[in-house]
Amino acid sequence: MTPLNVHLLYDYAPNVLDYLRTLLEPGIHITSGESVIPEKNLHILVAGRPDRALLTAHPELTALIVPWVGIPPQTRELLAGFPQIALYNLHHNAEPVAEMALALLLAAAKAVIPLDQALRRGDWSPRYNDPPSSLLLSGKTALILGMGAIGQLVARACQALNMTVLAIKRTVTPAAILPFVDGVFSSFDLHDLLPRADALIVTLPLTPETEGLLGADELRLLPQHCVLVNIGRGSVIDEEALYMALKEHSIGAAGLDVWYNYPASDKERAGTLPAALPFWELENVVLSPHRAGLTEGIDLLRMRHLARLLNAAARNERIPNHVDLAAGY
Repeated sequence: MTPLNVHLLYDYAPNVLDYLRTLLEPGIHITSGESVIPEKNLHILVAGRPDRALLTAHPELTALIVPWVGIPPQTRELLAGFPQIALYNLHHNAEPVAEMALALLLAAAKAVIPLDQALRRGDWSPRYNDPPSSLLLSGKTALILGMGAIGQLVARACQALNMTVLAIKRTVTPAAILPFVDGVFSSFDLHDLLPRADALIVTLPLTPETEGLLGADELRLLPQHCVLVNIGRGSVIDEEALYMALKEHSIGAAGLDVWYNYPASDKERAGTLPAALPFWELENVVLSPHRAGLTEGIDLLRMRHLARLLNAAARNERIPNHVDLAAGY
């Protein structure tokens, strides 16, 4: 067993750290917080956005673990200058994010928000609208962009709704064929598949290849009743193109957990609009403040996944969740 010194750059509650220690192999030493960073002999750093000075001060570092899914662009750029440091991330929030994707899909497809708001006013007229605003998902086709841990869970949920599930994956190999997916395709097939999508669910990370992947031309290929869900990153979809498609009803509805504008400080959290365009004025949009991955006990779940990586490192085994720096995931 290889002795390992591991530092978590963020401060976690004592009970969370105690729980992590109960899961670890002997010989793994844990420290936590920005004020108590070891001066030497640090082997693994757990941080999302470390600075250059920290990495330079620890030439013995062999691994950086980003404690969430998705790699910040500045971290990718920084790691390019430290080829000796392998990059990993955690998939601990895959289940809650997939659940939120399903919640957004159903809420948007069934027009839950406007129905709720109308009934709060005593207005029953939506019940008698013809045609109804609710989209039947059973028997329809879901197209999922991204087949990572989250995408696979979303695919299972869509299959359970009796939907045909198609998926786009960066690399299509025989191993990519999944029993709960009816077809796996490459990004070259995107334009051919979009017209078949009754529901389009985006689980992609933000990389130079995915930024702006869905623009006005792509959204025009979707059926008019299509429900779009984005739980990946906002900028995968062009902001203006998405707003206009929803405003003009060239697509049916959207459920969005990821955005184009975020608070820059704690002070701005109570007064920052999520986009330059007023999505919040549209009845066919369900808005969520990028909290799909936040759920009860999330830090304990994070520690269980982190322990799996650290124990593999201590045993000199292959560490899960290796990130291809060039690809960004």
